[in-house]
Amino acid sequence: MASQFFTRARTIAAIGRNYAAHAKELGNAVPTSPFFFLKPPGCMVRNGEAVQVPQGVEAHFEVELGVIIGTKATNVSKADASKYIGGYALAIDMTARNMQDAAKKAGLPWSAAKGLDTFCPISDMIDVKDVKDHSNMKLWLKVNGETKQSGNTSDMTFDIPALLEHVTGIMTLEVGDVLLTGTPPGVGPVRPGDRMTAGIANGDAKDGEHLAELDVPVVERQGGFTFARL
Repeated sequence: MASQFFTRARTIAAIGRNYAAHAKELGNAVPTSPFFFLKPPGCMVRNGEAVQVPQGVEAHFEVELGVIIGTKATNVSKADASKYIGGYALAIDMTARNMQDAAKKAGLPWSAAKGLDTFCPISDMIDVKDVKDHSNMKLWLKVNGETKQSGNTSDMTFDIPALLEHVTGIMTLEVGDVLLTGTPPGVGPVRPGDRMTAGIANGDAKDGEHLAELDVPVVERQGGFTFARL
């Protein structure tokens, strides 16, 4: 089922600055309403597959809870949001931070900084029945065994029903599309040769219990795009 959902994805809608502490660590204002950007579905890679970092790119990790759309969703209300959730996933929203910063400074779009090939590792789908409360889930990310991010979805500024209402009021989400819900603080860089591991669990889970994990090597991309600041 997970493979069917992800191969059918046409849209990844990623919420920005949905954890106040993360917004503040990057010097950004905490938003008063949700906003999102899009990542191409072609940037998704499976657990165990490598993130490929082009030359000149400073790649940052952002661990996130993903929501998998189970029913075509247009103008979804908060009250009905649960009816449209087909499952969940653990994801890492990779960002080419220096590309993003340069684009922002120039007043240009920063889609390329989020949409590089391999810049969205994602787990198999987590069954809805296995998630006790999506507003109380622990998620974490380690680089080379050292914990970098550790948070709880209870710290989201906007919860999943509010996010679904906002996004589907703007654009329709189809079955298999992915909604990324934001990242807790602690984001930072990885370099070729590093290894990212990440996990997600119910809020009351004991150490070692998890719903999904990711184990992602980081390698240098061979050929293709090279970033050089102008």
